[in-house]
Amino acid sequence: MIYTCTLNPSVDYIVHMDELRVGELNRALKTLTFPGGKGINVSRVLKRLGVDSTALGFAGGFTGAFIESELRNEGIACDFVHVPGPTRINVKLKAGLETEINGQGPVISSEEVRRLIAKIAALSAGDVLVLAGSAPPSLPVEAYEQLAAEAAKRQVRLVIDTSGPALRTLLAYQPFLVKPNHHELAELFGVSALTKEEVVIYGRRLAEMGRHVIVSMGGAGAFYFGEEAELFAEAPEGTVRNSVGAGDSMVAGFLAAHASGKSLEEVFAYSVAAGSATAFSEDLCTKEEVKTLVGRVRVARL
Repeated sequence: MIYTCTLNPSVDYIVHMDELRVGELNRALKTLTFPGGKGINVSRVLKRLGVDSTALGFAGGFTGAFIESELRNEGIACDFVHVPGPTRINVKLKAGLETEINGQGPVISSEEVRRLIAKIAALSAGDVLVLAGSAPPSLPVEAYEQLAAEAAKRQVRLVIDTSGPALRTLLAYQPFLVKPNHHELAELFGVSALTKEEVVIYGRRLAEMGRHVIVSMGGAGAFYFGEEAELFAEAPEGTVRNSVGAGDSMVAGFLAAHASGKSLEEVFAYSVAAGSATAFSEDLCTKEEVKTLVGRVRVARL
């Protein structure tokens, strides 16, 4: 079974307008509201690709209730720890350039952290746990490590899609899959912007700490590093309409294709197609959109 864990989920409120005039009244042309957060995005895409998962994390208030209701309407199981404060709202203004305003999230108590750890303790060997996204400011820096340590005790396969100190710490648990983008890879190793050649150097080093590594580079493609092969995929061409969830879709695409027993090249191509399909759509990708794009993803061995 696959479990996703989102420590700081959100309601994503997307506002389309012709022009943003600061200090004046602005009227939206169109608004959209989605349950958000990296782990939640993974669960939503997995469901669209025909794979079940359970969404874990913290949820509170009317916004948390909205997230749970929307996920259940999509057929996704939820097992959140309920907290008193409301789940945050992230506003994304699309007026030519995209402007984002992200909320902080609720205060999480030590008792609520223990309740989430207890849910991780109930997982079984061979289960997959996706730890994705940022943590609320109120959580201690070691919160992610506590979850990973509990999962490791149960021989749960870890999937890591976070950044900064949390990513560095979690690598000690030899994750099943790690998916940084090239900026996060550079930050991890304390270097500046990476060329493709440098991505290969540091991607190989990262693969010494995780079984499967995907380094995404947006429209410039993606690299895969692992024991069996090292691959590069050219991203299919298309009009980018959505900057949210492409990386999460890559994680979901990889897990879905890997579970179906596809070859490594097919798994990687499917992952890249899922990320691209989300980037080209208003919301997260659909299975039909991924199928349309996967044949246009060219994968080559390094």
